[in-house]
Amino acid sequence: MLHVLQFGAWLLKLPSRIPVWKQQQTEPAACPRAAGSRCSSHAACADSTDNFVRETEMECRVLSIQSHVVRGYVGNKSASFPLQVMGFEVDSINSVQFSNHTGYAHWKGQVLTADELHVLYEGIKLNNVNHYDYVLTGYTRDTSFLEMVVDIVQELKRANPNLVYVCDPVLGDHGSMYVPQNLYPVYKDKVVPVADIITPNQFEAELLTGKNISTEKDAVEVMDLLHNMGPDTVVITSSDLPPRLGDRFLVSLGSQRIVMPDGTSTTQRIRIEVPKVDAVFVGTGDLFAAMLLAWTHHYPTDLKTACEKTFSVMHHVIQRTISYAHEMAGPGRRPSPAQLELRMVQSKADIEDPAIVMEATIL
Repeated sequence: MLHVLQFGAWLLKLPSRIPVWKQQQTEPAACPRAAGSRCSSHAACADSTDNFVRETEMECRVLSIQSHVVRGYVGNKSASFPLQVMGFEVDSINSVQFSNHTGYAHWKGQVLTADELHVLYEGIKLNNVNHYDYVLTGYTRDTSFLEMVVDIVQELKRANPNLVYVCDPVLGDHGSMYVPQNLYPVYKDKVVPVADIITPNQFEAELLTGKNISTEKDAVEVMDLLHNMGPDTVVITSSDLPPRLGDRFLVSLGSQRIVMPDGTSTTQRIRIEVPKVDAVFVGTGDLFAAMLLAWTHHYPTDLKTACEKTFSVMHHVIQRTISYAHEMAGPGRRPSPAQLELRMVQSKADIEDPAIVMEATIL
């Protein structure tokens, strides 16, 4: 999880250029994942006398179960637009609907219960449109809701064994939990085992594995333990490891286990250092998980490139946001939560085709 901004880092969370990957193809691409995935070409046909005009295009569909705000960007509001401009169809279930995020002085809204989540999913299922390539989830505070999410993921995976579940296991940060303690065993015993990609911070990775991270070697061992629990891809979004570029950076690490055609497996591990920003943002973790979903889709066996693109998107969005916030606040004044809402629409081009501003190293 990208957590509440610590030490001024941009890695925080509460709970028209043509993209390069489009330039490199003259026809819509089939899904790079295994055959049988729902993420594949479909045809739209038009009958014109004796001729068929056939158009094929890639359709990948994401079920995103996250929070929603009327004003601003957090949860589904942070994830849906970026995924859509990257070419994904996004079906959103709003775990909460609030007027704005809870960092404001006031907020109002409603919380979806596990039973209400079940009713919404049953409606999708009854219409036989419960076919997904990805599931994306983030912050929740309720065990029964989280268990219902697991039930839905398992059912969707039975229908599509190639479905990829991207999970931000939001538990806490820097030694303390900021969700109820009873969520921990649900994440450890039920959620992580069915997840394919997870994005914990250091505290969450340590909590889930029971092993502390003091060195890079420890981090690699923790990621291997997480692989053994289920996920093929693990990105520790921030850590307390000493950065080689100086104390104005944070260290993130990633690991991807790939099964080869002959049944053997190989693991790519990367380290990337990201610059800190002296501000507190909300919704960046949700954006990060969505972008990691998108870029690992386009680079399914190249975690280095996927992370470079994901972290570069984050950098561009954050820089645009902080520049705007300081301009609106005026000299010497601290920007308000409203002024620090992510400049998402204004960052559309960077989301689609980010200039790479930080490079990962292979461990």
